[in-house]
Amino acid sequence: MKIIILGAGQVGSTVAESLVSEANDITVVDTDGPRLHALQDRLDLRTLVGSAAHPATLVEAGVEDADLLIAVTQSDEVNLVACKIAAQMFNLPTRIARIRSSSYLNNEAVFSPECFAVDHAICPEQILTDYIVKLVEFPEALQVVEFAGGLVSLIAVRAFKGGPLVGHPLKDLRKHIPNVDARIAAIFRGDSPIVPEGDTVVQAGDEVFCMAATKDIRTVMQELRRMDRPVKRVMIAGGGNIGERLARALDGDYLVKIIDRNKPRCERLSNVLDNALVLNGDVTDETLLESENVDEMDLFIAVTNDDENNIMSTLLAKRMGARRVVALINRRAYVDLLQDGRIDIAISPALATIGSLLAHVRRGDVAQVHSLRRGAAEALEAVVHGDAGSCRMVGRKLEDIELPKGATIAALVRGEEVIMAHHDTVVEAGDHAIVFVTEKKMVPKVEKLFQVSAGFL
Repeated sequence: MKIIILGAGQVGSTVAESLVSEANDITVVDTDGPRLHALQDRLDLRTLVGSAAHPATLVEAGVEDADLLIAVTQSDEVNLVACKIAAQMFNLPTRIARIRSSSYLNNEAVFSPECFAVDHAICPEQILTDYIVKLVEFPEALQVVEFAGGLVSLIAVRAFKGGPLVGHPLKDLRKHIPNVDARIAAIFRGDSPIVPEGDTVVQAGDEVFCMAATKDIRTVMQELRRMDRPVKRVMIAGGGNIGERLARALDGDYLVKIIDRNKPRCERLSNVLDNALVLNGDVTDETLLESENVDEMDLFIAVTNDDENNIMSTLLAKRMGARRVVALINRRAYVDLLQDGRIDIAISPALATIGSLLAHVRRGDVAQVHSLRRGAAEALEAVVHGDAGSCRMVGRKLEDIELPKGATIAALVRGEEVIMAHHDTVVEAGDHAIVFVTEKKMVPKVEKLFQVSAGFL
């Protein structure tokens, strides 16, 4: 697939890195030459210095025969204009735009073919907010993602010593919760993936990915993880775009305090938030944190625009007694360093949001994609089409489907019914299959399984 990415920032660079490994022809456009040079040194792709909204730049980037345009610059207006030009002047098939402004997002007419001709609009800040809200709802989890419109949840937890299933084979899970059907999709022991089988024994410290119907997920988690008390008090460090969205989402359901050093911003936050306490100050000010009883916080979330401030404030909050801390960290190298230390969860914004883009790039009918384990693994929801003669999955038992090693079909969604996958489960046309892939390089092989032969109509 020939793809043009407009913008080489965090989102654009992460998308390029994910797609270039899948043998796509990629061109990245940005006005920052040194940034493009650094990207080209790391990845096998083409770069172009220029304005993303100029027709001449798009022509030089190859828009005339491109398959996909991904406009993820920092400017909503540039992204919109680029999509309009690509559609109107060059008839480019698929156009995706990153949009931050609620004024645009709340008005679907803006994206219509008659207006800016955007096929898919994504808002990384809102995706990230939804991601963090799930971590508030499930404080024991490392990651929570949903499929099939929320019918199925995949949740990652750290197995603890003394947990009911720790030291026992996975086949005992059914004995502990006989009335709930669940599936262990994958286990990571350190950085090594373990394909889960009935005799696989869970060890303390394992990172376990478990899938179940969303209504049952809490019951399943109790088998793997000591359930924390529910979150009631949340402190948010940073009142910018993400901090404000997060405070709005939590305001009313939780006792929320939000800290920002920008006084005019604090005044505006106090006007738009009904119940949250808005504090003007430095998020790394130990005296301020102490006076605001950070030691009583169930969750401290740092979402400023500065990685160092996020890291320092969460470390400080943890040392002062906050029960659980979450830091937003743009530099991916920092995420891996800090995830297993004093910071409970380190989130890379680009990795948390990239799934929304990948769902539109994957071959076959892919409804959703979620990046897992900081980009190392992936879970995708793909729709099965065709019949027994045109698709290698339809009408076959799962044990007869040749999945690449490390790939697991964890569940099927058939209409409103959630079916946990077992060896004798038969796949039908129209099923939504939830597939867990321990290494991203396997994704193209998985995609081929869902493609129908050319003769199928």
